[in-house]
Amino acid sequence: MSISALEKRLKKRGCKIIVGLDEVGRGALSGSVTAAAVSVQKFSIFNSQFSKELKDSKKLSPRKREKIFRILRNLSGVEWGIGRVSEKIIDKINVFQATKLAMKRAIDNLISKNKKQNVKIDFLLIDGNFSINSDISQKSIVKGDEKVFLIKLASIIAKVSRDKSMLRYHKQYPKYRFDKHKGYGTRLHFKMLRKYGPCKIHRKSFSPMKNYCKI
Repeated sequence: MSISALEKRLKKRGCKIIVGLDEVGRGALSGSVTAAAVSVQKFSIFNSQFSKELKDSKKLSPRKREKIFRILRNLSGVEWGIGRVSEKIIDKINVFQATKLAMKRAIDNLISKNKKQNVKIDFLLIDGNFSINSDISQKSIVKGDEKVFLIKLASIIAKVSRDKSMLRYHKQYPKYRFDKHKGYGTRLHFKMLRKYGPCKIHRKSFSPMKNYCKI
């Protein structure tokens, strides 16, 4: 898929740096909410063949996501920042607020990376139907990860980044098999919860967890 009509309009309006934002992990029972903020200096670096491979991360296999992630990592002119909010903060402020905070942290991380270049972000394209706490002009797009090129990139980068963090948690808590379900409420995950109870990275405030822990 090529860049959307919205992205083209923003470019014509003089927006040089447009950032796509998406998050993953919002519905998981454990681990962080992870967001990615992605900018592309020149859309022309993406050939049509590569663009056709881009989809919302949920519609791509892990192998395909990893392949695209490696390509993006080696492309000059593609920059991103990652923002994470832990399960402890999610339990304190709720997952919706944590999602917005993760996106804000992702933007701050991207800005921090570009401080030496004095790069100014002109516009934010956010997956969802909410705004975030930022002075930067922004637009939210429902199902943006299916419609907007930059949000698709953010979706893939956020997903790969979070999956890698869950693989690290698997090494710390191997009996829960976070390598398989990545913290989501699968049959295997619930089986492990019934057997072992929750561990430190489970979200104690989530309603499915009430059967396994005391709030």
